[in-house]
Amino acid sequence: MVELRQYTLHPHQREVLIDLFDREFVETQEAHGMRVLGQFRDLDRPDFFVWLRGFADMPARHRALDGFYGGPTWAAHRNAANATMIDSDNVLLLRPAWPGATAALPQHPRPASGATGPAPGMLAATVFHLREPAPSALMDFCRDHLTAALQRGGAHRVGWLCTEASANTFVRLPVREGEHVLLALALYGEEVPLEALAASAAGLCGAAPALAEALAREPEILRLQPTARSALHG
Repeated sequence: MVELRQYTLHPHQREVLIDLFDREFVETQEAHGMRVLGQFRDLDRPDFFVWLRGFADMPARHRALDGFYGGPTWAAHRNAANATMIDSDNVLLLRPAWPGATAALPQHPRPASGATGPAPGMLAATVFHLREPAPSALMDFCRDHLTAALQRGGAHRVGWLCTEASANTFVRLPVREGEHVLLALALYGEEVPLEALAASAAGLCGAAPALAEALAREPEILRLQPTARSALHG
């Protein structure tokens, strides 16, 4: 299970939260059995912080979240973290779109606490909002054809996630429900212009009529710069 978490922050508070997160909220979350997959600056929204975390399954998610948010680290730092945020409820609960769909995404050794500046590379996260759960034929097309199209556009590694339909059992942290998405994660070696990614998304939809017909609205494109301690980077 993977959460894609997008936080809207008060103006000029993103670096405050990143410093706190990278120092206090990485190893302490992983000690409870979850994996902090990556944390990012949104290059096109200066007051957004985006991160990904993973769990073995839904019961493991509940245990990990209960342990961390009921533990001493969150108690000590939650006021400082929450003071940076306007909204932290923009969360998609996801799973690999098919077995091995995220296996190509690297997990580099994480720099030690105290590292500064951005990590190398850029992650493009494209959220395809669907009218209904993605059928197997669409998943197959993404795996067999759209991945190659993203790689031809310069992506070094590509992974795919889709909506996890299980009920959110840790209601203290809301997730977006009643939505169906496909998420393409494309890792690039350097920053890519937003216009190029928008054209790429349009090209993917144009090359895949089944995808275009399945969309409920325009794809959402996030250009994400890894923080110094993000395990997922170029």
